[in-house]
Amino acid sequence: LREWMHNRDSENEESEEENHAGRNTVWSFSRSFQLAGPKLATRRRVVKEVLRDLHHISQSFFSNSFFPVLEPVIRVGSAWEGWSHQKEEDVVYYMFMPLTPPRGHAFHLEPDTTKGMPQRAMRIRVELVCTCTGKQRDKDMLCFLHHAEEELKRNQAASLLHTLCTGPYLDVEKIAVWFQTFVISAWSVVPQSGHYTMKMLPSRRCCKMKLMDTSGRRLLVEIIFGVQQGNSDIFLNSQPTEARLPPSTTWLESYAVAEAKFFRRVASQAPHPSCHLKCLRLCARVLEGSGCSIYALKTAVMHLLTLIPLSEWQDRYLTLRLDDILRYLRCCLEEKCLKHFFFGNEDMPQEICLPPDLQGAQAVNLFQHLAQDPAAQTAAMRELSQR
Repeated sequence: LREWMHNRDSENEESEEENHAGRNTVWSFSRSFQLAGPKLATRRRVVKEVLRDLHHISQSFFSNSFFPVLEPVIRVGSAWEGWSHQKEEDVVYYMFMPLTPPRGHAFHLEPDTTKGMPQRAMRIRVELVCTCTGKQRDKDMLCFLHHAEEELKRNQAASLLHTLCTGPYLDVEKIAVWFQTFVISAWSVVPQSGHYTMKMLPSRRCCKMKLMDTSGRRLLVEIIFGVQQGNSDIFLNSQPTEARLPPSTTWLESYAVAEAKFFRRVASQAPHPSCHLKCLRLCARVLEGSGCSIYALKTAVMHLLTLIPLSEWQDRYLTLRLDDILRYLRCCLEEKCLKHFFFGNEDMPQEICLPPDLQGAQAVNLFQHLAQDPAAQTAAMRELSQR
């Protein structure tokens, strides 16, 4: 990556002032994205209010139960990061719903050795914890470990092991059914239900909702369940990135929360107005349908944001940064190598908290499949050159 930066600097002697025509073309193309800004902001506000109210209602619904504790949602994905290139009605608002263990329970993460997983996977083993003494002492509940089974059945709700687990492991599909049932039951008391109808869309591992207002405009919301790895910004999540579904007790590692944190950091430190989000939106539109995935684009831009000084991401450098991104992607395709942003990255901002094993991990190549399939690489190169 640093070698590419050196070559790019030596080749790119053309100043930004000499590129007025190209800049005007790009700015006119990007104007359509800017015009939708206020509408998207309103839609984001509605989604935030709905999820805030659902979280508040859940606290009273499950106050005396031993279901997972639902923490406030974390907004992730391009719609919240500010660079979604989709049409207004097609934007999906992704939300992470962190789960923590209820009283008398603990979560333990175990590596999942199931073969063929496209990303790092784990299982979440649920253990009962003594509540008679120690940190979890609770005089208002019976201890699952030290009270008789008959007394527990008669006087207390079932433990998490007997509701949303398969064996000792937290079951994604059972959690999805449980949460979907809660949303359907609670919708009538959500304040926004007076303005929107809600339809639950089919999903085995998350909660997908379609909200429709009286004029027929829709909002698509997807709530993904997650369990935090220690105190890091890396979560295990319920939703796979590929069509193939893993076993219901398999949770896949997700970097979406860390990515959202990274973009918040850039937004706070970049000069205003910055062009990095415009670059993402425009490139995503240009690359749509090509062999280069949107996630590969996002990864490339995150790398460049750590290497090119943020002072050089001002609006007036827009065409230069677009050129950098596309040239860098082309170089990665030629080399069949695009390193994952969160594995062994020496340029990782200090604000991003990673698990120790990820900090020193060997770099993961997102283009490894191209190294194994020359025909796919040739096709991807051809498609990118035609954009």
